[in-house]
Amino acid sequence: MASACVAATVVALCGCGSTRAPTPAPPTASVTASGVTVTATLRPPREDRRDLEVTFTPQPGFHIYSVDLPAGGIDGLGVPTRIGVRGDLAADGAPATGSSTRLLRLTGLTTELPVYPDGPVTFTLPVRRTGGHRAEVVVTYGACSANACLKPEADKAIPLDLR
Repeated sequence: MASACVAATVVALCGCGSTRAPTPAPPTASVTASGVTVTATLRPPREDRRDLEVTFTPQPGFHIYSVDLPAGGIDGLGVPTRIGVRGDLAADGAPATGSSTRLLRLTGLTTELPVYPDGPVTFTLPVRRTGGHRAEVVVTYGACSANACLKPEADKAIPLDLR
């Protein structure tokens, strides 16, 4: 009798037989243009805050320019990385990344440009929902290697379904 009670208690505590709905995947969207795949994921809320993670993955051997590059570049060179939102999301700060930049001197020039290391770079943008279920992540970027640059993208919209 005692073992039956223990077994019943274990079943009740473990939830055997109960069905728990799977946690829905966070809203995610991506686009590939000009040799770079950009993936945006809206993370679940944490303490009245939401983060939008945006990852830029250039083709192998290529890098993207820093968010600190001024508009118009330096001496007309380079395309600053920009991340924004519109629709039912609003930015609550500036994009941040744990990736550090380095200065790159282009062959034959004296101009140095701040770039991230070759490969993927992930940014976090604090956001808040402002309404319904439709938003766009808007990005600007340019990808280059040591010898070539790809066509830059300006104000590329990535539709994001917030449901």
